[in-house]
Amino acid sequence: MNLLSDPILTLSEGGRVSLAGLFAAMAGGRVRGFPALRPHQRPAWHMFLVQLGALALWTAGRADSPFPTDEAEWVSTLRRLTPDHPDGAPWRLVVEEPDKPAFMQAPVPNGSKLSAVETPDALDMLITARNHDLKQAVADQAELEDWIYALVSLQTCEGYGGSGKNGIARMNGGSSSRPMLGLAPAHDRDMSLDKDMSLDPSAWWTRDVRRVLAARAEDEKGVIGCPGGPALLWCIDWPEGKQLDVCDLDPWFIEICRRVRLVENEGRISALCGTSKAARIDAKAFNGNVGDPWVPVHKTDSKSLTLGIHGDFDYKTVCDLIFSGNWEIPLLARAGNDETGGMLLVTEAFARGNSKTEGFKSRTVVVPGKVMPFLTSDTTATLSKAQISEIEGFDKALRNALALMAAGGEKPHKGHYAHTRSARARFNRAADRLFFPSLWRRVEAGSNGGDAVFGAKSAFLSKLKKAAETELDMALPAIPCSTIRRPKAEARARREFMRTLRNNDACRDLFDLEETGARV
Repeated sequence: MNLLSDPILTLSEGGRVSLAGLFAAMAGGRVRGFPALRPHQRPAWHMFLVQLGALALWTAGRADSPFPTDEAEWVSTLRRLTPDHPDGAPWRLVVEEPDKPAFMQAPVPNGSKLSAVETPDALDMLITARNHDLKQAVADQAELEDWIYALVSLQTCEGYGGSGKNGIARMNGGSSSRPMLGLAPAHDRDMSLDKDMSLDPSAWWTRDVRRVLAARAEDEKGVIGCPGGPALLWCIDWPEGKQLDVCDLDPWFIEICRRVRLVENEGRISALCGTSKAARIDAKAFNGNVGDPWVPVHKTDSKSLTLGIHGDFDYKTVCDLIFSGNWEIPLLARAGNDETGGMLLVTEAFARGNSKTEGFKSRTVVVPGKVMPFLTSDTTATLSKAQISEIEGFDKALRNALALMAAGGEKPHKGHYAHTRSARARFNRAADRLFFPSLWRRVEAGSNGGDAVFGAKSAFLSKLKKAAETELDMALPAIPCSTIRRPKAEARARREFMRTLRNNDACRDLFDLEETGARV
């Protein structure tokens, strides 16, 4: 079970490859997906492959050379990362000697107490306390690759899980998560605004590896860490209570945060897991700001992004990260000078609470080629703020109308507004689906003159109005109201909806358009 030589990893296009064979296939553009990879494991697996591939190429002095497409070349290139282990132990999934490393598994100190974990999904980072939606410990017919994906997910993305179960360095505290914000090349370089684009793992990996290699070649000064320091942390002994200083590690270090050892008994793999008195890396003071090329860092607080317990990558969150100027956009979310075609903006992270996960959040935004040069421009930022304001105008109109209905057509009080939440949430989801296609149309229209700009804005407002009216029509009959008051209350609610919109500056263009009989 040597990852460098044994075909363990299944590819979507058929067949199995070793880890070295996978890198060769990625470099050759032959990988289209990993069917055994669970959705929440994708960011961890992608980031791991980029870090490992970049480390191997940099160490081998091949940063400026074409990536090898031969498996044997990748075997020798990866082995350069573990010169102290000629037996290849760091690349084996199961190593019987506990004082030797195994893949993503550090040597275990004598006397460590380890508990059995029978399935890879029980080892993985997901915390499913209620045992519904995603069942616990059901992968009893697991393949070897399931253990590989679970190890990578756990060791590189896990947070605090209780006493002795410490998290990684690349997050802002144990109740945070390791977010990923990045650009990925698209199959269709021009791309339709409404086209649903799937990620190409090979192109994405190649792009990210080239970008991090180029950035390191340009300037290694000012990075957190020690270029050339320890990088594969599972190869290092882990004495109890002993921490690694993040400033002594290679900036691209691949970390481990838990004591884990895989064992084999009668052909069946299981895991032994233990706790540690301290986190493996002493990085608490950095608040997750350790130079991860996918992690946004707040410019004022100098803290990495935390997607809270109710967090999501809705249009407001994405706009805040990209357009507000409050965040340092990570390296791999910035387009290179040669990247002028359409791309995909990928945002992924776990919403986490205290010792629990609240769901894997993932969003991919299509960015057309014509928009890419303006993605982080002041014009795009201004237009995004305008659209958010326009959505808020319709939301306010919907809120006022439904609250008035709940009050029987009289002045509403605080309790009446509770009846508006469901309809407003549905409207916000509809607005979210419209947001970025409309924003890109408005950015493109900026180069075509005033009529095009007005038309793009009016089209967005018309769609918002239709979505808000749909929710209004659905919600009004469901709001409790006495029979005798209902006709008057509903009439007043609809009138209030239109009054609020007409008094909103952001919506005035829509009414001007309707009153002149124009069409968009």
